[in-house]
Amino acid sequence: MSPAANRIPPLTGHPVFAELPETVFEAMSRLARQHGAINLGQGFPDGQGPDDVRAAAARALESVSNQYPPMMGLPWLRSAIATHYRHHQGLDLDPEREVMVTSGATEALAGALMALVRPGDEVVLFEPMYDAYLPLVRRAGGVPRFVTLKPPHFRIEEAALADAFSERTRIVLLNNPLNPSATVFEEDDLALLAAFCRRFDAVAVCDEVWEHVIFDGRRHRPLMAQPGMRERTVKIGSAGKIFSLTGWKVGFVMADEPLMRVLSRAHQFLTFTTPPNLQEAVAYGLAKDDAYFEGMRTELARSRDRLAAGLSRIGFTVLPSAGTYFLSVDIAGLAADDVAFCERIVSEHGVAAIPVSAFYEGGSVNNLVRFCFAKTDATLDAAVERLAGLFPGT
Repeated sequence: MSPAANRIPPLTGHPVFAELPETVFEAMSRLARQHGAINLGQGFPDGQGPDDVRAAAARALESVSNQYPPMMGLPWLRSAIATHYRHHQGLDLDPEREVMVTSGATEALAGALMALVRPGDEVVLFEPMYDAYLPLVRRAGGVPRFVTLKPPHFRIEEAALADAFSERTRIVLLNNPLNPSATVFEEDDLALLAAFCRRFDAVAVCDEVWEHVIFDGRRHRPLMAQPGMRERTVKIGSAGKIFSLTGWKVGFVMADEPLMRVLSRAHQFLTFTTPPNLQEAVAYGLAKDDAYFEGMRTELARSRDRLAAGLSRIGFTVLPSAGTYFLSVDIAGLAADDVAFCERIVSEHGVAAIPVSAFYEGGSVNNLVRFCFAKTDATLDAAVERLAGLFPGT
């Protein structure tokens, strides 16, 4: 046998990541650039975010240390986070032991899964789900168990939970408000899920980055506030979503002290810390009065309503949007497949959107298409005008 036959194949990387296809966001954004399309696919707003928060970051860049801040985050930011959530959600958090700052919510999610999932542990996931969840669960060694939420209301049903939970359930990963479907879960949904977490002794990792981006008088209800969930919940927030500064990547993690000790160890060996000037600015922003948060929601709801009205006027069936930057339309009767439909509208009509089937592991729901409405009036109106070509006579 020749020496070449005994050679180890070249390293190709871990299969979880090496075998991942191009994300739907990359694919649709690339097509948007190729066709000069209006991009209503990726979820980032037009504009630069609040002037005063950006000014606070600029001042801090010159006035505070640019060396490593504490691994857990600047003490005054952690204090501001605890104060913020006490005021807005009635949570009582110890800023010294139960609050940590991360470089974005995705780092917080990755760190939580690395810290808490043991190989072979089952992780309950709700689909539609943000596309980072499943690769992170699998890379941590978790075994995914899916709860499929169905349009148009995407409610959590007891029978579906009973099928997903088992004695091997270790983690439940919940996104509320739910990004792909623009759903804000009702109190009954949260109480039902909390009961299953208690029964099976599971830890809930809650991605609540959209908690302030909710509409029509709703108020966010954290799963952590449910009976018996305080000591078994990891709550994750994001300054990027609160202040429409998605590029800042400043996240928050809140958990009971025994959980936080483990979470902090994972964070220590991921990013370790987060830019101090951004932390200073976020501390300033979290102390803003209620009028800021109400105004932000009002303005986004106005954009939501503008796009929804335009899409309805030209012939789309628009699903409810209770929160996030997104709304979906039902394309049943227009196309048999949401991916092909999105490829068609970006190439033929110059508007990029996201097929919702991308957020389901098996693509079981393929009749919904998601648009981002966090754009200027002119951008939204131009997109509707272009999409009107799908409906001759409008």
